[in-house]
Amino acid sequence: MDLYPAIDIRGGAAVRLVQGDFSRETGYGDPLALAREFVDAGAPWLHLVDLDAARTGRPVNRDTVIAIARAVDVPVEVGGGVRSEADVDGLLSMGVSRVVLGTVVHEDPGLVLRAADRHPGRVAVGLDYRLAADGRAEVAVHGWEQGSGRTVGELLGSLAGVDLAAVVVTAIERDGTLEGPDVRGLAAVLRECGHPVVASGGVGSAADIVALARLAEESGGETRRLAGVITGRALVDGRLTVAEGVAACAPSV
Repeated sequence: MDLYPAIDIRGGAAVRLVQGDFSRETGYGDPLALAREFVDAGAPWLHLVDLDAARTGRPVNRDTVIAIARAVDVPVEVGGGVRSEADVDGLLSMGVSRVVLGTVVHEDPGLVLRAADRHPGRVAVGLDYRLAADGRAEVAVHGWEQGSGRTVGELLGSLAGVDLAAVVVTAIERDGTLEGPDVRGLAAVLRECGHPVVASGGVGSAADIVALARLAEESGGETRRLAGVITGRALVDGRLTVAEGVAACAPSV
């Protein structure tokens, strides 16, 4: 399992939200400086999100994202506002290693198929969910501000035949809270998903990462484990170092 330090960008600055709420924002300065800090500390990946683009579809932080991808020597995964083939092609041609498609999965499913076919191993899908009153895990879109009307399970079924690099699964209600990941929900995803799964939301300590690294589910006669974990606030708030996170990704079991 790989550690993906997260950098969310809004208005050109590194920020963290709580549960995707744009009114609950904390700033963390220059995103490029933060990226270099994570990489210098041993991060094997970076996970970047253009929050403005996720919300509006306008890639106002695209230059910042490209500057980070070109400045570091580790693979960079980018999501937020990737809504067209031109967006995918442009990001991948300018130093980004993997793009994460979110809202467009619902609005133009064919684009996901075309992008994954055009760029094997470099296209992921983000499934960001909230639990509805009836217990269903509904996927949210447009910067997490709207419900899609579809569940995580339904979306996973529709993606079964697509050649994706990964599925990035975020528990919105856990995101930025430091209260621990949705282990039960992730176990269900591992049972249903045939793609590598990267978990996001709620990681507050090395112990949380160890719990995710040890999570294993039997699916189709094989044992499935998470491919990665994303964490942001725990790192920038000093609750976890990159070195501790990397070590926790490979616990002795």
